[in-house]
Amino acid sequence: MFVQKKRAGINYDKVDTIIGQGTEFKGSSRAKGILRIEGRLEGDVSCDGDIIVSETACVEANIRARHVTAAGEIKGDLDLAGRLEISPTGKVCGTIRVANLVINEGGLFLGNSIMCAEGETAKRVEEELA
Repeated sequence: MFVQKKRAGINYDKVDTIIGQGTEFKGSSRAKGILRIEGRLEGDVSCDGDIIVSETACVEANIRARHVTAAGEIKGDLDLAGRLEISPTGKVCGTIRVANLVINEGGLFLGNSIMCAEGETAKRVEEELA
């Protein structure tokens, strides 16, 4: 019998919006709930929930969200209320402001990091997203 591993922070079973593989989006976007990116996105992204950047994704954007999981490539600044997790296939280049940072073996981070208390970061990001 196999036991499914639950990841802290993001409910992967409930995705509200998907930018599919082969899809290109340019501009500013605002999402609610969980946003999964499998294609290419350029611009600015604000999400009151979580963002999943899949292995096939290429994101060139400034991101504001609660949590981000990066299995693909992100170039830009991230301002997160909670956690950034970089998977073994993930690459993040830019300045990040987060409460928690996890870089799995094989994951790559190039840039600057600003670590904030979770409550402090969450309040600031929520105010900016409102």
